[in-house]
Amino acid sequence: MVDTHSKLEGIDAEGLNKLATKNKENPSGGHKVIKTKTIAEAGFRNLTYVRDHKPFLISEPPQLLGDDDAPNPTEYALGALGSCISVGLLANATERGVTLDKIEVDLEGDIDISATWGVGDLDPQKVLGVSHVRVNVTLDGDADDATLQEITDAAIKWSPVVNTFTRQVTFDTQLNAEKN
Repeated sequence: MVDTHSKLEGIDAEGLNKLATKNKENPSGGHKVIKTKTIAEAGFRNLTYVRDHKPFLISEPPQLLGDDDAPNPTEYALGALGSCISVGLLANATERGVTLDKIEVDLEGDIDISATWGVGDLDPQKVLGVSHVRVNVTLDGDADDATLQEITDAAIKWSPVVNTFTRQVTFDTQLNAEKN
């Protein structure tokens, strides 16, 4: 568990300003490609590799036939969502000169998994995945409630992960079949 009583370390306001200025002057320079690689380890255990970081484990809980040694894919997706919102909160506070002592983003998501990865209830009208996310933001900082609400609203509006959740994404899938 995270120590919620220590001071929250801020970010480099000048660095944030330089990055924002660079992206204002060259908006197309902000378009990047994000890459990950996930390799099945055993059963529903998967190792996901990102850049040069150590791989992280993704698993499933026992009720979904996993070993429960790590969060499941949707829990990681919500974790990414919460982290992106948190980053946006700190960036927006920094840009406004607000010091935040505490940022907490609690998320709950309703999910339909009854299709069981394509082998369960395959009603063509079914809408799978997370259908409703509840976001509860807690901020402690040196600003009034109206300013903290503006910071929260901006963080939600401009979050790449919030927008990934709320906007349609195009998928291009390619099979690389290997024969034994």
